[in-house]
Amino acid sequence: MHGLTVETPPGTGDSRRTRVAQRATWISAALNLLLTVAQIVVGWLAHSQSLIAHGLHSFSDLLSDFLVIYASRKGSHPADSRHPYGHARVETAATLVLGVSLAAIGLGVLWDAVNRLQHLDRLEPVELAALWIALATALGKEALYHYLMRVAERLRSSMLAANAWHTRADAASALVVVAGVGGSLLGWTYMDLAGAAIMGFMILHIGAKLGWGALQELIDTGLDEAEVAAIRDTLRCSPGVIDVHELRTRRMANHALVDAHIQVDPRISVSEGHRIADHARFTVLQEHAEVMDVLVHIDAEDDMQSEGRLSSRMPDREALQAQLRQLLGPELPVPERTVLHYLANGVEAEIFLPPEVAEDSRRVADLERRIREAVARDGHFRAISLNLRIAPR
Repeated sequence: MHGLTVETPPGTGDSRRTRVAQRATWISAALNLLLTVAQIVVGWLAHSQSLIAHGLHSFSDLLSDFLVIYASRKGSHPADSRHPYGHARVETAATLVLGVSLAAIGLGVLWDAVNRLQHLDRLEPVELAALWIALATALGKEALYHYLMRVAERLRSSMLAANAWHTRADAASALVVVAGVGGSLLGWTYMDLAGAAIMGFMILHIGAKLGWGALQELIDTGLDEAEVAAIRDTLRCSPGVIDVHELRTRRMANHALVDAHIQVDPRISVSEGHRIADHARFTVLQEHAEVMDVLVHIDAEDDMQSEGRLSSRMPDREALQAQLRQLLGPELPVPERTVLHYLANGVEAEIFLPPEVAEDSRRVADLERRIREAVARDGHFRAISLNLRIAPR
């Protein structure tokens, strides 16, 4: 990989992002701990199965908060020899774990509620304290969701956003608990368990959605079409770029990785092609904040076309130089330099001869004749040009 790099000043970037993410997560952990204890204790004392189930879900939120803290700290570590792309995928793995855990908890809650609904005669009446705790939980979780989502959008953190949605799922399910507890207090004893069953289904759905999104990232699903089109336009508009093909993208947590083939003039120097690639890469990094790195491959022609791969089956430089030497004849001096352009329909050769050759016009005319004949009959060369350096007087 080559080109310009964009460095982050000390005290900013990933280190600051990590501190902000961890502060938000610690706030979430503190609130979840308080609500977890309140729901489980009051749910047990007030005989509310939905409140106990919701308390267990809040406990899972607490565990996920610590997972987020670990993942955000680990994910901010710089690249090393074993992880040349950095550790950002730790966040993706954490998001997958959160999704799977949510799905498992939701399935467990749903299963338990359905089983208890078959034995309504054994249920004890729900007490009023459960309703007040359910209301407090719903309000507290909704406020926490809005706070976490604002932080996630500012940091562009999919993991923190997943945790925020986890919290909103808890808030929504708390409303179901409110309805279930309220119905039980009004005399419909089955409502508490029905609320627990609905809550389990909602948690299962959110967990499956989060887990699927993280799985798509782990299998290198590309950016959406609009983002890819914008990156393609940026590369195509870069100076010296003729066209862009084989543009590929993939996500890495809150970043994206891009690799592309750009077509340039086949007769420019290697150094100029390298400079064009550097400029194109730097432009993408500047104009697309989510892109972490760009790998640019230089092509003389569009190698997506089948003809573009014919150059790989042509003779190498040593064999072609031997043919050119035979063409020029043993009486001529060795060329100062030979430039070969491997193109789809043949090789173009640029031969640079020393100054003394230019002094013999008959020799030059003979060379031109032989070159025309060689190009007409040879299957490899499509053009050969002679360059005669004029010696200073």
